[in-house]
Amino acid sequence: MGAYRPGNSWLHAAPLGLKAGALVVLSAAVLVLRSPAVVAAAAVLVLTAYATAHLLRESWRPLRSMWPVLLLLGAFQWWASGWEAALLVPGNIALCVAAARLLTLTTAPQVLMDGLVSLARPLRQLGADPERFGLTLALMLRSIPFLLGSARDVRESAMARGLERNPRALTVPVAIRALTVPVAIRAVAYARQTGDALAARGIGERI
Repeated sequence: MGAYRPGNSWLHAAPLGLKAGALVVLSAAVLVLRSPAVVAAAAVLVLTAYATAHLLRESWRPLRSMWPVLLLLGAFQWWASGWEAALLVPGNIALCVAAARLLTLTTAPQVLMDGLVSLARPLRQLGADPERFGLTLALMLRSIPFLLGSARDVRESAMARGLERNPRALTVPVAIRALTVPVAIRAVAYARQTGDALAARGIGERI
């Protein structure tokens, strides 16, 4: 998802609406036109934006976790539709993810949340609550690092107990139960604590 990197580049100073609009236009162009030339031009544009924002190292980070999926997708597209689709489909996905990540890297979280709440305000006429929507997104973003850290802690704890060397523990059902049950318990406890904290402040109650 990326995390905000403070800076003083033109991209950091650009309004959120301008950056989001450019992201939508670029993503729509590469997905609709489906042309190698368009993808190449968009890739140069995105890399240039990363470079001018002094974040060029960050441009490759999404590929570190995405490359197995992109590789499988490219192989399937090669088999089903040929070499051009094998390049375009994974390339489009990687490009859109990199462009979206640049938006989160150069926009403060509070600015991003305020922009999303403003985007939801027209839906108030249909009964929506933009502030509740923003609160939900903020809680979701706050919960993701906790859940990832919890999974990492449980895995390290299991390794410290020699779980990976136990033949019985290597079977899929036992391994899944040993790793997911503690994470699920921690997640429920975290959710209840968050709910209690919100209730204690009167947040989320309808008047």
